[in-house]
Amino acid sequence: MELYIQYGYRAAAVIRELGYPDRHTLKRWAREYEEDRDLHQRYRCAGKYSKEQKEAALKHYAEHGRCAAQTTKALGYPSPTVFRRWLNETFPDREKRCVSGKAMVEYPQKEKKQAVIDLCARQGSAQEVAAAHGASRVSLYKWKKQLLGEERYSAMPKRKNPASEDVAALEKRIEDLQAQEAALAEKLYRAQLEYDILEKAAELLKKAQGVNLKAINNREKAEVIDALRDKYRLKELLSVLHMSKSSYCYQENCLHKPDKYKELRTEVQTIFHTADKRYGYRRIHASLKKSGRPVSEKVVRRLMKEEGLAVLYVKRKKYNAYAGEISPEVPNLVNRDFHAETPNTKWLTDITEFSIPAGKVYLSPIIDCFDGLVVSWSIGVSPSADLANTMLDEAISLLRNGELPVVHSDRGSHYRWPGWIDRMEGAGLTRSMSKKGCSPDNSACEGFFGRLKNEFFYGKRWKDVSIEEFIGLLDGYIRWYNECRIKESLGWMSPLEYRRSLGLAA
Repeated sequence: MELYIQYGYRAAAVIRELGYPDRHTLKRWAREYEEDRDLHQRYRCAGKYSKEQKEAALKHYAEHGRCAAQTTKALGYPSPTVFRRWLNETFPDREKRCVSGKAMVEYPQKEKKQAVIDLCARQGSAQEVAAAHGASRVSLYKWKKQLLGEERYSAMPKRKNPASEDVAALEKRIEDLQAQEAALAEKLYRAQLEYDILEKAAELLKKAQGVNLKAINNREKAEVIDALRDKYRLKELLSVLHMSKSSYCYQENCLHKPDKYKELRTEVQTIFHTADKRYGYRRIHASLKKSGRPVSEKVVRRLMKEEGLAVLYVKRKKYNAYAGEISPEVPNLVNRDFHAETPNTKWLTDITEFSIPAGKVYLSPIIDCFDGLVVSWSIGVSPSADLANTMLDEAISLLRNGELPVVHSDRGSHYRWPGWIDRMEGAGLTRSMSKKGCSPDNSACEGFFGRLKNEFFYGKRWKDVSIEEFIGLLDGYIRWYNECRIKESLGWMSPLEYRRSLGLAA
């Protein structure tokens, strides 16, 4: 009665939770409770079964397989209804309600379509088709209804005397059945056509089977049509792909006419591989222009895309040689102005690391802001002070009288040791340093390292290359960079070609 009042006098909720009593008994108890404010004060009924009998029955139930029918049969008491009430009181979670859910197996749409096709074209029974696809006969017809729509069949009435049936009515029914069969065959044919087009589009165009056929361009549609012309009529294929015949004929002429860029493709591939896959479409276009081939940048870009010619780019963490403030601070004289009117006015330097399976290699170059020429460089297996000092000594030896460039670097320890400072002061050079942890202050040198690693280091296998071989290859790349690699800022000339054109180099 407490639950009955708590649940707002809803008998169903009380019975669902307790498992007892029935609706009429609960309402009778409610009336008695309203009159006496208590239950069973007028009379008391002695229980039919004692507490020991109840406990013995529940113990037998728990120890002999938890079967209610077997327990009542073995003990001879109580009735199934009474024993069920005892069980609900003692084991409230004994009975689990049935929960509906989704199917245990999810079939892909492609397999459903194939199952419907096999069902419509079957020679045997539908049960055999269902067994072949691992589904039930009901599921098979459900898929058919989803794919082909609702079909109506008019059952022929049974008559006691078939000989007396009207012949004209039978013929009419036969015609209706034949028409339904023809319509079903047409739907099946159309579904198979659309399926084959989607599958062929995925195979030829490398697109997903869920691609929108209206979204692909006419050239791609023409390729799909050519692949299916031996199986379907052209009119049917054009209808499904929403393409006019004139557009198809135009694309056919374009697909089968000779390639006017055949020779140009070969030249683009030659330039790309000669540069060891380091040139993008701008530099390849400039190389073609220098060789006397007038061609658009868009054509070069499209040909490179069609031939799969792409430069690999990988961004990696650079080597850091900062060791704290070990000498007085030096001002930033360059102040991110990396332009120079004459050679040997502003130099940039830094150290970068290459990690290969054979070990680590370090490069220390000096870059001239005038044209990006690598003035001098040193390569070693340790980022020691000798690596930077050797590079600086070689660069100083190339200076002419009166040339006193500003040498800009980061705050690495190599540029703050006494050996570096003595060499700078002895040659009359001016020191300049970036702020701590501010790579944009030396971005021109960082840009050289980025181009170097993208064009020379990344995307290649160095497993079987020794340290000595790698140093030789790196030295060869820097020489190629100075002598052959063209730059847009230099009028598509290499740094040495640019200096020769100005009469600054022999």
